Order: sequence, then structure tokens, then C-alpha cells
Amino acid sequence: MIYLDNSATTRPHPDVLALYTKMAADYFGNASSLHTLGMEAEQVLDHARKRFAAYLNCMPNQLIFTSGGTEANAVAIQGTAKKHANGHLITTTVEHASIYENARALEAQGFEVTYVQADEDGRVTSKAIESAIRPNTVLVTLGHVQGELGTVQPIAEIGALLQRYPQIKFHVDAVQSLAKVPFSLKEANIDMLSLSAHKIHGLKGTGLLFVNNPATLESLLYGGGQEQRLRPGTENTAGIAAFAKALGLMESQEQEQQQRLLALNDMLRAKLEPIEGLIVNTPTSGYAPHILNVSIPGIKAEVLVQALGQRQIYVSTQSACSTKTGKPSRVLLGAMKPRTVAESAIRISFSFATTSEEVEACGEALKQIIPELQEVVGK
Repeated sequence: MIYLDNSATTRPHPDVLALYTKMAADYFGNASSLHTLGMEAEQVLDHARKRFAAYLNCMPNQLIFTSGGTEANAVAIQGTAKKHANGHLITTTVEHASIYENARALEAQGFEVTYVQADEDGRVTSKAIESAIRPNTVLVTLGHVQGELGTVQPIAEIGALLQRYPQIKFHVDAVQSLAKVPFSLKEANIDMLSLSAHKIHGLKGTGLLFVNNPATLESLLYGGGQEQRLRPGTENTAGIAAFAKALGLMESQEQEQQQRLLALNDMLRAKLEPIEGLIVNTPTSGYAPHILNVSIPGIKAEVLVQALGQRQIYVSTQSACSTKTGKPSRVLLGAMKPRTVAESAIRISFSFATTSEEVEACGEALKQIIPELQEVVGK
């Protein structure tokens, strides 16, 4: 089996699974309980929170644990909107569903939303963001790495721009960039940032939201006082500890692996580009090292994914949160790609565990499969 759908999710690392099992068995107490078991669970949470704070260079009390990146994005976007009933939000035409659908929901409630047009690389400029600003703008929200195209957005430039507009908060979805594309909260002047465990060989069901000032958000849920009342409910102690473990494993090899992933990306791109009719959608500069998106107009993406799957090579058509819609990629259409390109696009994505042999095998398989399918379609 060759798994190349790592932007959808990664295989949990064995050490992460081992720690999760131990924590779930030995530290099962409710972290809000006053007895010894509860206090031990609370200490696990405190340790994990400090671990993330050290990595992000922030204070532990600026971190809110969530169930994943989608919830973190919802808390940031909807939580800001609830504080500003007549506000205006800026996002882009190439966002993940967890940003796009929150924006659409706010629109339906009467909130003003501007979708800044991305270029054909899927990138927006700080100038385009600035031209969308209104007197009542309260939030700019976008992904650091576009999860289908791999495009890296200029968050440092956008963050610098927004320093001239102190009433506007800046939220960045860094789920796809964690451990793969460097970022700095301070250098990019980020007010809120979302992360998820299962993209870095952690477990599903655990995420994190950095909030520079938690008082600027309104809670979406009501219940206990956990996570500064922004995410009430019993914390997933074992999952959070496992998330911190996964981060530590990735951080220890981060720079080396980023270069290795870039080499794998370049190798596959060079192997695929000569294929007649194939279009590489991932830009040639300013892209994440673990994502390569290609199209073969005339061949439905689902057909190509299934053909690879028959050889036990697993890739995806678009973001896993949108892949079952049966529609062309909204993201590629949002990057002004032709419909024929958007409906034939597949995403190949690597992880720290991906080998050069696996990438080579994928390239060889596509070199065989694509001409065969083109011949069938041509007939």
C-alpha cells in the first residue's frame, strides 16, 4: 500500500498511539475534578499546553484545546462575529470548507462578507486584502497553506498591513502548515491561529486555537468553565497529550524533513510534467513541500483516483471535507481555473513517513494509467 493522501489525514505515529493508550488508561480522571485523579489529568493538560506555548512562542493561557481544526476555525470566526453584530469579514475564494462555510453561514445571518479573488496560483495579495477593508471590518480569516493547491499565502505581509487597522483581528488556519511550512505568530502579527493533531501523525478529534486575547471572543457553547469558557466540556486529556507528543516528534526533524519533502515534490513534478495533457496546478514558487495538485482535462478525477486505488496507491480529488460533493473543486474554480481543470484535479500529498520509492511508484503508475484512460476517453 502507498498512502499519498496525507493532507486529508496522516497515519498515527506508533509512539503517539502508545502514549495515548497509556494516558487513557492511567490518567482517565476528569481534569476539573478536585481529587487526585482529576489533578493528575489537569497536570497532563498543563504540561501539553506549556509544550505548545513553547513551540508557538506564546503564553499557555492563550491556547484553547478543541476537537480539531474545524472547531478551532468556527470558534475564531463565529466567536468574533458574535461580538460584532454589524461587522464585516474578509476571506478569500480559495478557503477550506471550515472557513468558507462559516462565512456563508454568517452571510445568511446578515453579516457582511467579502471573498477576495485569488489569482491562478490560488494566492491573494495584501493589496487585495486592503482594498476590501471597510469601516466595519472586524476579521480577516484565511489559510496559511491552501490545502488542495499547496499555495502559501503571504501572511506576514497581510499581518503587517493589518497593524494599521487595530480594530481588525487576523485569523490564520495553519492546519496544513504545522511542521511543514514555517510561521511565526509574532512576525505575522497573528491574533488567532488554528491547528489540528491528525495532520502531523497525531490522533483525530484534537485541535488547538491560539487566541492572543481570549476576551475578544464569544463562546459558541454553554456549559462548564473549561478552556476559559470558550470550549466548555470535559477535555480530551489523552488526545491532547498525544497531540503534544506528535508535535515533539515532528519538531525534532522539522527542518530536515521539510527539505526532504521538497525534494520528493520536485521529483514527482519532474516525472509527471512530460505526460501529454497533464497540467500541474500547484505553483512553481511559494508552495508547501508536501502537496502536488495536477489535472488531466477529459479524465474525471474520481476515475483516476479509483484507477490508482486498484494499484493500492491512495490519493484524493480535493479536500476530504468536500470530496463527496461530486462537484468540481470549488477551490480550483476560486483560483480561476477552467472547469475542465477543476473537475479533473487530483491531490497527491506526502508526510514525514513518505519514501522516495513510494513517490517513484506513484509517478510510474500515473505514466501508465493516464495514456490508457486518455485512449478510452478518445474512443
